Amino acid sequence: MAASSFNLKAPCHARSISLPSALHPPIPEFNEHLTRLGASEAASASISHRLNGLKDLHDCVDNLLLLPLTQQTLIQHSNEKWVDELLDGSLRLLDFCSTAKDALLQTREHAHELQSSMRRKRGGENGISSEVVGYLTTRKKVKKVIHKALKDLKGVEKKYSFSPLNKDPETETVSMLREAETVTLKVIESLLSSTTAYSKPIGWSLVSNLVRPKHVACEEATMIDLGEFEKVDAVLFTLIGHKTKSNPVHIDNVQTELRKLETSIQDLEEGIESLYRHLIKTRVSLLNILSH
Repeated sequence: MAASSFNLKAPCHARSISLPSALHPPIPEFNEHLTRLGASEAASASISHRLNGLKDLHDCVDNLLLLPLTQQTLIQHSNEKWVDELLDGSLRLLDFCSTAKDALLQTREHAHELQSSMRRKRGGENGISSEVVGYLTTRKKVKKVIHKALKDLKGVEKKYSFSPLNKDPETETVSMLREAETVTLKVIESLLSSTTAYSKPIGWSLVSNLVRPKHVACEEATMIDLGEFEKVDAVLFTLIGHKTKSNPVHIDNVQTELRKLETSIQDLEEGIESLYRHLIKTRVSLLNILSH
């Protein structure tokens, strides 16, 4: 059987599992969640929704690792290269997931601090310019770390390939573990990318709709489709870069965008923390099985 490419851009399809479903209930459930994740990606579902889908998928992974057949297969083939690949993959997932966790935490904490400064000073942009610069400096550092992680992830996508497996029932569960790794990396990649999409200030005519009073923006109905991270970055760059009376920046609107960002990050943190715990459990299970 030819080595399967580790391609994060490939669509997610449920595998045709030859093992009896009645004897192995996690298998059809795994396929169902894998298909749903593929549909979520095709429909451009939110990252939070896809993280919830990963939780369900990794619940199935936990159950797969409890199957006697899976454990026997791993033990009998413990010297095979693909077993090492599973272990390496579990560690790789934890590394990327940890990077995402840290990036979200730092951004949320600094967004909260900036909100607090705005509430205390209430003096317009001149009173909080240093705090805004501090937030944007932190964002720049976080983006640098994320860009490196994305570069590493792209390198995995480009260079890595799984070792071939024999076409027999006992290795089907191994193929499922590989698929779980691939789709999980893909969602983590989407999460990391969503936090760094904004790179430089965009036109004032677009950003102004984010910072003017809501009734004005709604009347023009020209709100741009930006993610929460992008919106806040754009508004804050504008806050410290545009000080003309003709284009006033409304601090209340800036605070609104910061609150939205904080709420969005909290949702993402719940999903990524749940995933991280699952990934730790998976790695521990693999190590425990192979230690026998």
